Amino acid sequence: KQWYQRRVRDGESVAGWNKKKTIEFLKKADASQIRFAVRDRPFERTITCVKDSHGHIGFQFKKGKINAIVKDSSAARNGMLTDHFITEIDGQNVVGMSDDKILKVIKSKERTVTVTVMPEFVYDHMVKHLGKSLKKHMDHSEPTEL
Repeated sequence: KQWYQRRVRDGESVAGWNKKKTIEFLKKADASQIRFAVRDRPFERTITCVKDSHGHIGFQFKKGKINAIVKDSSAARNGMLTDHFITEIDGQNVVGMSDDKILKVIKSKERTVTVTVMPEFVYDHMVKHLGKSLKKHMDHSEPTEL
């Protein structure tokens, strides 16, 4: 298995590290500097965007689905794709939120915003099996550090 989520360590990309290499690195690392994000959703991608001077991160969305990417924006440079649904903003679940509420969450963030997205076909399958009532009652609170 490979670790697909791209991270950087001292300027070096760690994308694609296998389990053995990752364990070796973790054994030598300063424990106070290690952060994990446990994900059980392999089809989601996390993209870090930086707000421009107007506070924009470079994409438009409707009903939670990204429908346009601004040319040369942070979102474009970091691989944001259209026809993907926004599922989290900085780790906060936004599935089932209105566009106005999602925008409010984005605007409340500092300069760097991490956006988690899921391809439309996976999202549609997930929501179809989720049920509308459960979608409305999902936990949308901000994550807290332990």
